[in-house]
Amino acid sequence: MTHQPAITQLSALLGDRLVTSQADRDLHGQNESYHPTLLPDAVAYPETTQEVSEIVKICAAEGCPITPFGAGSSLEGQHLASQGGISLDMGRMNKLLAVNDEDLNAVVQPGLTRVELNEELRATGLFFPLDPGANASLGGMAATRASGTTAVRYGTMADCVLALEAVMADGTIIRTGSQARKSSTGYDLTHLLIGSEGTLGIITELTLRLHGIPEAASAATCRFESVEDAVNCVILTIQSGLPMARIELIDEAMVRGFNIYSDAGLPEKPHLFLEFHGSPAAVAEQAALFGDIAEEFGAAGFQRAEKTEDRNKLWSMRHNAHPANKALAPSKGIISTDVCVPISKLAEAIVEAQDKARDMGLSCAIVGHVGDGNYHCGLNVDTSDAEEMKRAKEFVGLLNDSALRLGGTVSGEHGIGLGKTSYMHAEHGPALTYMRAIKAAFDPKGILNPGKILPALNH
Repeated sequence: MTHQPAITQLSALLGDRLVTSQADRDLHGQNESYHPTLLPDAVAYPETTQEVSEIVKICAAEGCPITPFGAGSSLEGQHLASQGGISLDMGRMNKLLAVNDEDLNAVVQPGLTRVELNEELRATGLFFPLDPGANASLGGMAATRASGTTAVRYGTMADCVLALEAVMADGTIIRTGSQARKSSTGYDLTHLLIGSEGTLGIITELTLRLHGIPEAASAATCRFESVEDAVNCVILTIQSGLPMARIELIDEAMVRGFNIYSDAGLPEKPHLFLEFHGSPAAVAEQAALFGDIAEEFGAAGFQRAEKTEDRNKLWSMRHNAHPANKALAPSKGIISTDVCVPISKLAEAIVEAQDKARDMGLSCAIVGHVGDGNYHCGLNVDTSDAEEMKRAKEFVGLLNDSALRLGGTVSGEHGIGLGKTSYMHAEHGPALTYMRAIKAAFDPKGILNPGKILPALNH
């Protein structure tokens, strides 16, 4: 084994929390998308920041790659050990360390998931609003700059993290940011580490913004005759300044999947799923104003979900988009990809994506956090069919090109990982040189999650 010297030393440090069994390596080498299984040489389970530091020091001395692992729910292979080495499973660092309710923040370890955090916060009257669908780890959400269904109102992880503790590539432990809501001191290392996908440092603690649980919340659904009508309704809603908590597009193919998987009983037409937060009067006013806008675009079947259990049922259905997409073609796999465009270009982008998939003979379901211009395409693909895989990858490339042409980005949520490195130059141009310089300065030996984000120099 290439990295045996590091593994021998880590075994002495961690004992039975350094695991080389085939089962553990298989678990950490799999992913939710089309990327091949990539096995680490060993899996480490640290329990403290100091242990993470010691692990990194050993790996740095031996030139052994380290790939942080949260819940394994990323869709672009961020958690895969592309060059072997150590998979650093942060699952045992899963404590809520402090709740500072008067300052509306909480201090957490990276292995705590967003559902676990909200369960522990329930008695405080506070909540953490980001909801990417999967019960992702908070460290993983920060590392990938996650967002989700509520980002249109509450922002992304970049807006929700006040401070970090991180272990750098030489084992040094640093702290960035503070509990203060703003700072004018030095370089913003907090936001440099957020979204760096474990390539610049390993997050070991986060200070997160919290919000008061809204006095009232109401969800709703409505349907449209076309995706274009639904998206134009979203655009006018956002441009009108309505403070939507969630506004999700479900195209007709995805509705069909929900009907199969969740027995939703929805007419197979494009839908919007919505949620409003605020006082009872504000929620009622928001719903009425949205209804007026939706009527302009021919909306029908407007249904409200006022009770908590009804709202949870609605969003549970939305969170199950991946298995619902698979239900459209159970024998096939799913390639899930996302892009984000300015909302003024959203209708054009989504209609173009649907037309391209149809012309290429691909089954494609679209869902999106369209209030901020972000949408996801799920392709049903036989991964053993080389020709179909070629068409699917060509479609992803065309989708990325379209997003850039319309002034957007090749990913608003899933990140780069292994899957989209080849588009980094097209999006960032000469700025990519400076990203490489940052990587070299932070990780001169290239041991932190190698192969992610930055394309090879000869690309």
